[in-house]
Amino acid sequence: NVSNSLGMSSSPVVTGDTLVVQVENDSESYTLGLNKTNGLNRWRLDRPKAANWTSPVLLKSGLVALQSKTGIDAIRTEDGSNAWSYEDGASTIPSSAVLNGVLYIPSHGITALKLNDADAANTPKQLWQSGRLQPGTASPIVIGNKVFTTNRAGVLTSGNIKTGERGWQLRLKGPFSATPVAAGDYLYFVNEAGLMQIVDTTAEEGEITGKLDLGEQVLGSPAVGSGALYVRSNSKLYKVAK
Repeated sequence: NVSNSLGMSSSPVVTGDTLVVQVENDSESYTLGLNKTNGLNRWRLDRPKAANWTSPVLLKSGLVALQSKTGIDAIRTEDGSNAWSYEDGASTIPSSAVLNGVLYIPSHGITALKLNDADAANTPKQLWQSGRLQPGTASPIVIGNKVFTTNRAGVLTSGNIKTGERGWQLRLKGPFSATPVAAGDYLYFVNEAGLMQIVDTTAEEGEITGKLDLGEQVLGSPAVGSGALYVRSNSKLYKVAK
């Protein structure tokens, strides 16, 4: 019995031979570990009964982070057992991001946790927490030495990944449901009306260097592959390339 007011949006994650599917909503909430070859259920975890649109995040092979209103649970995908938990709450809309052994959680703005170098399955250390990096619907994204968040007003904010200190801000034309994708030093945003905006993150204050209006509603994040950008609207699939 799956139910919430806006529908489901969590994306599955594959690690090893396990497909992890997070199904959290106002009714029956659970996460499944499925055999990726035959679809058979390997394990099932009961999860908090609350609408949740976040996706599992791969911390390392065989270990995923499940996010909910209570925080983060690091789950071993071989058997569904819990490796560690962060219990200071987290958003149920934007998902966490991970890069170079640091997990960036939408919690009290952004909270950065350093995963254990020897074993990411051990309890991590909190590096910093910044309420000035406040994501809206789009998930945070990390490029180089910066973490980026986009708030509900469409303001893109850069933050220092070592300290959490806020850097430049750039107003985009929103609103955004889709998380931006990165290619090199550029971020590609598509707002709900289908307007793509390309941001050069190396510019001193960030700079919009290009736009493309698809003219259709876009709620899902683009995908990048083989030198092209793929965008799904409410009626079409677009390929954008040189």
